[in-house]
Amino acid sequence: MRVHLIAVGGAAMHNLAIALHQKGYNVTGSDDVIYEPSNSRLAKHGLLPTEMGWDDNRITSDIDVIILGMHARVDNPELLKAQELGLKIYSYPAYIYEQSKEKIRVVIGGSHGKTTITSMILHVLHYHQKEFDYLVGAQLAGFETMVKITDTAPIIVIEGDEYLASPIDRRPKFHLYQANIAVISGIAWDHINVFPTFENYVAQFSKFIDTITPKGKLIYCELDEELRKTVALSTADVVKIPYGVPAHEVVDGVTYLLPQHVALNVFGDHNLMNLNAAKNVCAQLGIDEEGFNAAISSFAGAAKRLELISTKDQTNVYKDFAHSPSKLKATINAVKSQFKDRKLVAFMELHTFSSLNKDFLNEYKGCMNDADIAIVYIDAKTFEQKKMQPLTKQDIKQAFEDDKLLYFDNQQELLAYLTSLNYKQTNLLMMSSGTYAGLDLHQLANQLKTN
Repeated sequence: MRVHLIAVGGAAMHNLAIALHQKGYNVTGSDDVIYEPSNSRLAKHGLLPTEMGWDDNRITSDIDVIILGMHARVDNPELLKAQELGLKIYSYPAYIYEQSKEKIRVVIGGSHGKTTITSMILHVLHYHQKEFDYLVGAQLAGFETMVKITDTAPIIVIEGDEYLASPIDRRPKFHLYQANIAVISGIAWDHINVFPTFENYVAQFSKFIDTITPKGKLIYCELDEELRKTVALSTADVVKIPYGVPAHEVVDGVTYLLPQHVALNVFGDHNLMNLNAAKNVCAQLGIDEEGFNAAISSFAGAAKRLELISTKDQTNVYKDFAHSPSKLKATINAVKSQFKDRKLVAFMELHTFSSLNKDFLNEYKGCMNDADIAIVYIDAKTFEQKKMQPLTKQDIKQAFEDDKLLYFDNQQELLAYLTSLNYKQTNLLMMSSGTYAGLDLHQLANQLKTN
């Protein structure tokens, strides 16, 4: 089987390339630029293109399958050549479905918590030595790649993103998988460049429910009002299984599941809801509550999801992938609830297309109010790169409805302020889906004053 991936450098695409290579396929790829860690990981497996850029001479009639990444454009010369030759062209979600038609497909959807729920399920299955394939959006401890595709595994667990499948397939990715078991964690408007209204965004989840196989299972968070309404209106032939926050207690900064008193490494209502979603999925896959609890107690979290960077005296420093309003609110609430006797300094970077859009900015109203000190940072170059009208300090304060909120667009000034504070009995929470303009978070953590 000869497979060529156009835009192979993407997070999912380069992992798919490695997975197919490990399956024994003849894999090639192309891209105009490939960043780390994709570059090194492709090179390790002999899959890094010898030259960057597009070349239609790479596309020949003996290629069995073309997989097209979202980063490519509709006028990509390699894509045009593939279309001219009449080759089979798939988006990566369409190809994942093609590779898993005979498996039980578990698809995790929702505006937040997808990666964590998927990671929890994989952790439990791995603990119980089950055979399974997967596609997940973060690097997990104990898993070399973010994608695994085999001929033998009876199950595949897929993180089901609602973003578009490819430049020539404008369907949300999770519509393509035809889940046997589906999860929806919640609905909070995102990706406004693709879904310009809230109603349009919600409709994608209704369609997702319709794609579940007849008599399939829909596991959903009943505490999310919009989701509850969407599920109630659905007439799809599915079994609806609601979940909420499981019984628990917090003692000395550690969360325990009740009544079994199972100690957890994760915390916060949003993570406990994620855990309950994973538990319901695992029950459908034959793992009972006792087996689930035995495994989940050692789950340390997905990369960048409330990840503990350092702990010293009464000060913890966390980084989190949170960037949307619902994620910010949930993550801040989690840290405040877990450490009631500590103050919280929370700073977040606005850098996605949605978050920098003035029409969307008001969605952030009140989402950082629980922090003792709330900081918003935007790298000034971001507006140039995205060709967007710059936001002002007043725009930010008005949207967040917080007069005390601090705003920085200069990294050095931000760093100076953060290191000027005393973090005695105070946690620092840093949130972004970006890179904080290259800020070294570990070095920052080491510079903090804690007494």
